[in-house]
Amino acid sequence: MRARGSSRVARALALAALLPCAAFADDGIASPLPGAVTGDAARGRAIVANRQLGLCLLCHSGPIPEERFQGNLAPDLQWAGQRWTAAQLRLRIVDASHINPATIMPAYYKTDGLTRVAASYQGKTILTAQQIEDVVAWLQTLKEPAS
Repeated sequence: MRARGSSRVARALALAALLPCAAFADDGIASPLPGAVTGDAARGRAIVANRQLGLCLLCHSGPIPEERFQGNLAPDLQWAGQRWTAAQLRLRIVDASHINPATIMPAYYKTDGLTRVAASYQGKTILTAQQIEDVVAWLQTLKEPAS
């Protein structure tokens, strides 16, 4: 049990080094990423639906009926805003390995510690800070309607 806690602390410290201006909650990043403004849900939906940008629908399914062939390897995004807070979603998109070290989800805002990265992508994140905030904004709109 101690080793697991130590590795969690090490991952948190590594993330804090990556995002020194971010405020961390127990299982999330409480504030928007540095350099980003409040997310735009419409842009976030477009990013999730875009098969060339984030490839979200390769593994996830979600309430985007015009997109065929959605994934079933990862959680359905339907009701994501009800299941997770904005802070929790932000951390999962930035680097899900802080929650689950064995995850297959790519770290969308990480540049250190990666292997086999093409030279043209060295030092670059998959999504920008603003794109992550846009995706978080859209996911936060996905709540089950009140009955």
